[in-house]
Amino acid sequence: MKPVLYVGNRNYSSWSLRPWLVLTWGGIAFETRVVALGGAGYGKRQMESVLAISPSGTVPALHVGDEVVSDSLAISEWAAEQAPGLWPSDPTARLHARAATCEMHSGFPALRANLPCNIRRRAAPRELSEDTRREVARVEALWTSLRARFGEQGPYLFGSAPTIADAFYTPVATRFRTYSVALSEEAQRYADTLLSNPAFRAWEAEGNAEPWAMDAWDDA
Repeated sequence: MKPVLYVGNRNYSSWSLRPWLVLTWGGIAFETRVVALGGAGYGKRQMESVLAISPSGTVPALHVGDEVVSDSLAISEWAAEQAPGLWPSDPTARLHARAATCEMHSGFPALRANLPCNIRRRAAPRELSEDTRREVARVEALWTSLRARFGEQGPYLFGSAPTIADAFYTPVATRFRTYSVALSEEAQRYADTLLSNPAFRAWEAEGNAEPWAMDAWDDA
């Protein structure tokens, strides 16, 4: 039986996009099931259905046989055990890939709060808070330094093939596009690489076709 990945609305759920890309890039056969977060009936009634598939009450959640993993990074680490190429083979590069991934997993609170994930939206440039500007600058610096040190063999952070680190920063690239955030030439080139990746384009197309809307995020 194939693993089942439960995801939230593709247009809004950045945490769902990350492990979906990882599993897809790893060539791992899996089934995707969507939980309509923010849709009609969302709240206590729907939360019961989410709890039935994820003990933490959150998605993404991966079901592998009788086991349930409900964290994007943990799901990605499981995927890397099945497809080791999802991390760079060089130990030093792998160290930095993990560090960059963990920084995204645990950091950038202002960016998350002030530039919520909304893949299909296109908003005019806005004045960003100081904290958000600082975090955007950190992302740009991180992308540029990793590309300069490890990415000379291809368009991704660590060369010719996307890794878990690239998956974790893809939703950030969508945020920059959604809110018309100006980037350096090098950072924009990398963001364009992520946004043109065939797997991401497939996810985006599915999200564009979804019937659900979350007014709080559409108006943010």
